[in-house]
Amino acid sequence: MPDSFDTPDAARPPISRSRRNTGRTVLSDVAKLAGVSTATVSRVYNEPDKVSATVRERVEHAALALNWFPNAAGRALASTRSHIAGFIIPTLDDQVFASQVSGMQAAFAARDITLVLGCSNYDPAQAIVQVRAMLARGVEAMAIVGEAHPAELFAALQLYRVPYAVTYAYREGSQHHCIGFDNRAAYAEITEHLIGLGHRSFAVCIQPTRDNDRVQARIAGIRSALERHGLAVRPEHLLEGESTIGFGRRCLRSIWQSLGERPSALICGNDHIAFGVLREAEELGIEIPDELSVTGFDDLAIAKEIRPALTTMRVDTAEIGRLAAQHLLDALDGKRPQHGHEVHALLQVRQSTGPCLR
Repeated sequence: MPDSFDTPDAARPPISRSRRNTGRTVLSDVAKLAGVSTATVSRVYNEPDKVSATVRERVEHAALALNWFPNAAGRALASTRSHIAGFIIPTLDDQVFASQVSGMQAAFAARDITLVLGCSNYDPAQAIVQVRAMLARGVEAMAIVGEAHPAELFAALQLYRVPYAVTYAYREGSQHHCIGFDNRAAYAEITEHLIGLGHRSFAVCIQPTRDNDRVQARIAGIRSALERHGLAVRPEHLLEGESTIGFGRRCLRSIWQSLGERPSALICGNDHIAFGVLREAEELGIEIPDELSVTGFDDLAIAKEIRPALTTMRVDTAEIGRLAAQHLLDALDGKRPQHGHEVHALLQVRQSTGPCLR
């Protein structure tokens, strides 16, 4: 029985159909097996948000059972290759992801594979839309930043038998092939470094934790290290916001102007936030590191050039992109790649951290 979104086929631009009497599956065969109209099958691939999850699943299973793919995907299957790979990143505004793209692009280009990008803007629903659009265009392999995505995203990749890798994260016991670093361990190491310098009062300025497994792991690493020493972050000293210099400046001003004990160490979610903290500290006349030690993350090129030079974590993100591409190429070649690959983050101790003088 057609679902409630059915409309005449003419109402939507049709997706490609194989000719009848050729022995090949056509769109109407998929519609019949799924119990929906041809317009609904078209909508599943063109406008998936307008189709219920139940109907979408029926159509996708029918398409898989009949070995039918829409548009470019169908043409790709006819020749067994599309020579297209996809990469879903959360934002275009961060050098961290740009360098991953660069590393991945170089590895794929060497094999004449085109890399197509999608940007989710940290929206899980948008990530699903991007993945479905790429599947409809016949991508052979997919990379996705982080694990914090709805199960249906990974189910779609598995349904169409597209090999995928999760990048910029590595976690023991993950069900996914992860190519990246252990965010929890990295931030535990930063925290232990500060504790070793005698710091006992901490603040954290970090990106939003919602729908971001990497940030959630970083906060867990900070808390686990503090708990080992009987310490904790005061609720008013844990601030979440955008990955910008402006957010870092606002964080420090808010913390320094609030009542109560001031922290002697401030852990930032990335270098941009830390740069803002250092700039605001200069404005407020706070001595770094004598009054406040500050850490960042990413080790951007300017981190060692500013004064005081920033203590931060270095991660070879271009290498993550290259390793992710190689993992996917191995899968496409029929090899059995290892279950993920850990790239270690390296602490860069510089002038922005020092012994607690209180």
